[in-house]
Amino acid sequence: MLKKSLAFATAAALSLAALAGCTASAASQAPAASTVDKVAVTYVTSPLNVPSITERETGAFAAAFGDKVAVTYAELTTGPEQTAALASGDVQFLFADGATSVILSAANGADIAIVDMYSRSPEAFMLVSGADGPKSPAELVGKTVAGPKGTILHELLLAYLASGGFTAADVNFVDMTIPDAQAALAGGSVDVALLAGPAAATMLSDGYRKVTDGKGLVGATIVVATTRTFAEANPTIVKDFRTAHRAVLDYMTAHPDEVVTMTAAKTELPEATVRDLMAKYDFTADVTDADLTAMSATVDFMVKNGMIEKALDVTSLILPTE
Repeated sequence: MLKKSLAFATAAALSLAALAGCTASAASQAPAASTVDKVAVTYVTSPLNVPSITERETGAFAAAFGDKVAVTYAELTTGPEQTAALASGDVQFLFADGATSVILSAANGADIAIVDMYSRSPEAFMLVSGADGPKSPAELVGKTVAGPKGTILHELLLAYLASGGFTAADVNFVDMTIPDAQAALAGGSVDVALLAGPAAATMLSDGYRKVTDGKGLVGATIVVATTRTFAEANPTIVKDFRTAHRAVLDYMTAHPDEVVTMTAAKTELPEATVRDLMAKYDFTADVTDADLTAMSATVDFMVKNGMIEKALDVTSLILPTE
């Protein structure tokens, strides 16, 4: 029923777009033919990527592309893995990658462009410690902190340290995935873990404590990305992708209970916890001025902390909508 409902909604949206196109001037140039017959999309469920879970369960992308373009999924869980796969051509769409990772990739000369926003959720990203762990930036000094490098969580750590006048050199940072950092904290081999979404919620429910979250420290912007080369060669695919993305968001709005149920099943969290976590997220797709401001602040922060050599204009990363 879910697949049928969203497939219908997506098909209807695409049909309306096609009808609108028919009224355009006959002299206007038709969209370029697609250069591929299949696309790979990253599928990442953590920290709480509800649109990805909903899309996978309902088949929105497959419905949007029809029989001409097959959809496959790549389960890559870190920003560097995703941007590397995009650069190599192994995937065509990053459906949920941190803006920090995208900016880092662009600053290093990679061909990458932002298709849509995916989410904003500062309060869902946290530094988590044991019950007697650090309670201030000063108390982090000398501690071992684990989490994924070059991500929103890494940015949060540096921003929190900076708020107390400290730098990355003042802690022992260990690059780990979120699950590995969670396990390391539980096992006592690290003092603080960089966690988000369900991982953070699970640890807090087990008696661990939040050192800080991202509110007031990071924008926590997650984006949808592709390469500009692919977008320019396949404008129809990108347009259909955008339409399908919005159809997923419409479905989430129209069927909140079903979406909570499927998300709870995928994340193995209680439905009540999923509802609480979802309230911390803004999943709207359009890029806003506030998003540009937040990403520009991320650029400035990355330059200041030596993560990139020089600033870049984030507006140059945004693909035009037409």
